[in-house]
Amino acid sequence: MKNSAPKNPLQPGHTIKHDLALNASRALRIHGFNAIATLLQISPELFLSGPESTIFAIQDSAMSNVSVPPWVMKQLLQYHTSPSKLPMQELMKKPHGSCLTTLVYDKNLMITTKNDTKMGSIEINSVLISHPDIFLEGPVSVHGVLRPFSDIDQDWNFIQSPVCNSNQTLVSNPIERRNMVEWARIVQLLSSNGFVSFAIGLHSVLNGILQDYPDLGSVTIFAPPNSGFISSPWPLLYKIVRSHILPNMFTYLDLTSLPKNNSLRNLVPGEHLQISKNKLSRVLAVSGVEITLPDILSSKKFVIHGISRAFEVHSDGFIS
Repeated sequence: MKNSAPKNPLQPGHTIKHDLALNASRALRIHGFNAIATLLQISPELFLSGPESTIFAIQDSAMSNVSVPPWVMKQLLQYHTSPSKLPMQELMKKPHGSCLTTLVYDKNLMITTKNDTKMGSIEINSVLISHPDIFLEGPVSVHGVLRPFSDIDQDWNFIQSPVCNSNQTLVSNPIERRNMVEWARIVQLLSSNGFVSFAIGLHSVLNGILQDYPDLGSVTIFAPPNSGFISSPWPLLYKIVRSHILPNMFTYLDLTSLPKNNSLRNLVPGEHLQISKNKLSRVLAVSGVEITLPDILSSKKFVIHGISRAFEVHSDGFIS
């Protein structure tokens, strides 16, 4: 009787996945995603359970606010992992409203916003992919996102996800709530906190914003001090006010976590604001205008930052 050779405890597939997890973890650490990097290194099987994987890594600042039992954390991490390789180039090919499968049974992600410009950006479940293509190797893709794709509530099946059919087409989206932004409250808070000019300007163009963006779930507003822009002709005022509003919520910590010279779209079609940081003072600037009062007003649906002056909208559409 022949003695069978001892089995190698590390099979080739296991070794490859271990190496991929280690390399992806290193890439995540370089970009500041230390929490997910550690989890990936300790428990790679949570993320790399199939032939292909795409991991949407949550920012450390958002992960620090997650306090849930281990089983909930496991489900949360698997909801942020798709069993397909989806580099940014592939995601950009998918139409708005496309569904993405995850490692959680019957729980999907959805591409809610897609910007096809040269500086293409994508939001999934209304959360921006802030760090695309952090890691691309073999069958694994890793992207960084600002916050979790789902609210966490232990009193019910905590993941509210889009409902999709077998063709991965959206059937219904229970997480979508129309007109969530508290515009009346925002105008009132701006006015009572010294931003009277901008409050008046916002109120005057609000109907147009509601018509063009009926499904806004959250906003970021860069509020300038009182100035003469309020007397601008209506078409210019309309553009000036919109240029100060982002169709997503970015706290000051979120903004500091963005890559260097990152651009964010505002409510003016085709236009972006560029985020930069002063090397000496470490103060953040938006299209060259300093944020002087970060997170001055906020709720779950909006955040307002005070800035040193209004953005200038030039005749060519350039914002500075």
